Amino acid sequence: MRYTTLGNTGLRVSVAGLGCGGFSRLGLPAGKTEDQAADLVLEAVDLGVNFLDTAPAYGTEPTVGKALKKLQRDKVVVATKVHVVRNGEWYDSARVTQNIDNSLKQLGTDYIDVFQLHGVRVAEYDHTINVVLPALLAAKEKGKIRHLGITESPVDDFTHEMLLRAVNEGVWEVFMVAFNMMHQGTRKKLFSLTQEKKIGTLLMFAVRSIFTKNERVVAALKQAAAAGKISKEIADNPEPLDFLLHEGGAASITEAAYRFAVHEPGVDVVLFGTGNRDHLRTNIKSLLMPPLPAADTAKLAELYGNLIDVGMDASPTQEKK
Repeated sequence: MRYTTLGNTGLRVSVAGLGCGGFSRLGLPAGKTEDQAADLVLEAVDLGVNFLDTAPAYGTEPTVGKALKKLQRDKVVVATKVHVVRNGEWYDSARVTQNIDNSLKQLGTDYIDVFQLHGVRVAEYDHTINVVLPALLAAKEKGKIRHLGITESPVDDFTHEMLLRAVNEGVWEVFMVAFNMMHQGTRKKLFSLTQEKKIGTLLMFAVRSIFTKNERVVAALKQAAAAGKISKEIADNPEPLDFLLHEGGAASITEAAYRFAVHEPGVDVVLFGTGNRDHLRTNIKSLLMPPLPAADTAKLAELYGNLIDVGMDASPTQEKK
């Protein structure tokens, strides 16, 4: 495993982070028992993964908690979250505090390494600062939280508007942000700022569903062409990413997507989801491989560097893994 320091937190973290949500949710939607899902977490840790990202909305906090019972707590970095508004209900400080305490109980731990606000939209940011943040700071003062983070809502905030406000706030130590081979605007807008401010970055949507099947990439590019975001000539290519597959390059599009993401300057941890052991090992292997050839990365920038919203699919019905 390869490790790095998460921004200015001092936390030493694996570049491959186990995302316990997404479509896979540790295999629970596919019928895995909680014990089997917890064993998957333990196997990831055995392979060197020490960053675990969960949330109440994922339904996997108890699973992670079950795994933590068999682990030395200070050997893993645990992140979880709370929403600012959920089902039309705006969370006040008391509700946020209650959620923090419940997460501690579900995880079976005395502290959370990185506590994040979940999918904050631009219109929710003022409430976040004025109402929610004081509760987080109070919990941090009591030792329940070690570091504060905030995650964007990539399915509707394609230009990182919320995080571009948050980057100058001086309180957020970790950002969770979307970036992939066809959503490269993060490089131009955000990564230089997070590096300057020493804000740690957790990457989501590096693969998601789009890069698991060629037909999904083709469909997304045709949609982008119809919206005038890319030329029809580029979108008509039936194998739009086949140039990545060659000797000395990547063996699969998924592998290429992970290698592209993990070696991007400004990226600390790439989160991946999984529901089975083979998929777990394959993902970790991809994330530990060298960067893509420079010519391939340059071509990705040339062809797709101006796209900002491809691969931001939030529908679990499309995911088969």
